[in-house]
Amino acid sequence: MAESEKPKIGIFSLTGCGGDQLMILNMEPVLLELLSRFDIKDFQEGSSYKEEGELDIALVEGSVSTKTDLERLKEIRERSKMLIAIGDCAISGCVQAMRNGQMSMAERMKKVYGVDEDYYDVLEPKGLSSYVKVDLEIPGCPIEKDEILHAITSLLHGDMPEGIDYPVCVECKLNGYPCVLVEKGMPCLGPLITAGCNARCPGLGLDCIGCRGPIPEEANVAAEVKVLLEKGYDEKYIFNRLRFFGGNFEDVQNLTKKFSEKTEKEEEE
Repeated sequence: MAESEKPKIGIFSLTGCGGDQLMILNMEPVLLELLSRFDIKDFQEGSSYKEEGELDIALVEGSVSTKTDLERLKEIRERSKMLIAIGDCAISGCVQAMRNGQMSMAERMKKVYGVDEDYYDVLEPKGLSSYVKVDLEIPGCPIEKDEILHAITSLLHGDMPEGIDYPVCVECKLNGYPCVLVEKGMPCLGPLITAGCNARCPGLGLDCIGCRGPIPEEANVAAEVKVLLEKGYDEKYIFNRLRFFGGNFEDVQNLTKKFSEKTEKEEEE
């Protein structure tokens, strides 16, 4: 394939830790071969070289947490034929969004920094799809190397990668791992969370903390809350745990809002 025929790709970061780009760099055995198939126009964590112009594929990590993020995202979307959100920050806001819906950003800035909202140009942290069209989402905090490799190689062959629509529990069963929720009473979020990690934490005898985010439009949050309450965990602990990686998910926000209203009423009485 001639140099000019290589797909043009850019790898960008908004507000986040940079961990998803680092996972791409960590694909040492195949990285050079993989990147040689593309014409790299921008790779923030990999090189200082940058080139403007149209892109075939843009990989974007990080949440939209400032007006500057939003402007940059719109510019990336404008120049890209395909935009891929990599990592939970880019999909749902992740940890930055854990307190969304509980306090306005203006109130938060005033409480923490003693300044008004516009001072830091901040927005309530959200995923990319809240503002622009996203063609593919690859979950994780951070993403899995095998998953991003599969996605990129599929695109090279002209195929759109299939998303995962089943929970971590399925991978536990496939691996023959004992259920830490049922057998150990641990506060495992596996029934809600998007699979793809090969049930890494339950395989080590640990409970799933939800770092790949709830399965969109599939997760039964109310049922998970009921199970954890029956296991003896209090509501505040449960909802804080759910919000850690799922603060922007509607069902999580609705349930925590009801809990907050109930708590306020009880305190008034």
